[in-house]
Amino acid sequence: MASLLALLAAVFYGAADFLGGITTRRATMIGAVLVTQGAGLGVLLLVTPLLPDADLTRTDVIFGALGGITGSVGVGLLYLALAIGPMSVVAPVTAVCAAIVPLGVGLMLGERPDPWAALGVLLALIAVALLSQTETAGDERHAAPSRLGQGIRVALASGVAVGLFFVAVAQTTADAVMWPLAISRVVSLTMFLALAVATGRPAGVPRAAVAPALACGALDMLANALYLVAVRQGQLGLVATLASLYPASTVLLARIVLGERLGAWQQLGVAGAVGAIVLIVGNS
Repeated sequence: MASLLALLAAVFYGAADFLGGITTRRATMIGAVLVTQGAGLGVLLLVTPLLPDADLTRTDVIFGALGGITGSVGVGLLYLALAIGPMSVVAPVTAVCAAIVPLGVGLMLGERPDPWAALGVLLALIAVALLSQTETAGDERHAAPSRLGQGIRVALASGVAVGLFFVAVAQTTADAVMWPLAISRVVSLTMFLALAVATGRPAGVPRAAVAPALACGALDMLANALYLVAVRQGQLGLVATLASLYPASTVLLARIVLGERLGAWQQLGVAGAVGAIVLIVGNS
């Protein structure tokens, strides 16, 4: 069940990223983040009365807040990296780091996936990199090597922060239900509101961006909730790896909705993702 929930989380993470990309084409980064994250918090608060009673501990509050801080840093650095370097390089670096950090923490906590599942993890990391390739990646790499290097460094930091978010929320207890995510989102919104005030940037989005922004926020929160339930049932490293396959969903949506053609590397990445899923799910 944990593997299935993690895969669903990946699907919704990818869909949220797709809608987030559409939103940021029509709005400022700060405005887009505030609206999407606010929408996610609103959806969570709406369904809270339907959830079981929660027993929130100090540990849940602390790790929920840490999740908000690391998640905010990860999102901010990701947008900065995308502004500096090509998406075909930035996206896989961030996604792979986001998977490696929980894997390392899981190993330190004593998790030991069997050899086939471990092979699936390796294949998943390769698939994530392939899924984010574009046919112009080679030209972009040679165009501005200094900016490329800077973009990679920022993307590495973003991936580490996102990976730490995965780790932080995984440390919360099942009795806390979804409240750690609410705490995380409140912290994140507070940080970006402070950034908006400090920089004087607009905190809203144009009317044309409202619908994708709201949908993005709702899907992102759904993905977070699925990941949280999954990681409470399964191994941190394996669950985070499956959730990090989200670029497959983004690429497929771009193909279906925008008519973007899948390159040869991306097709190979989809195949690799399927193989990784079979290896991990079948041996976890």
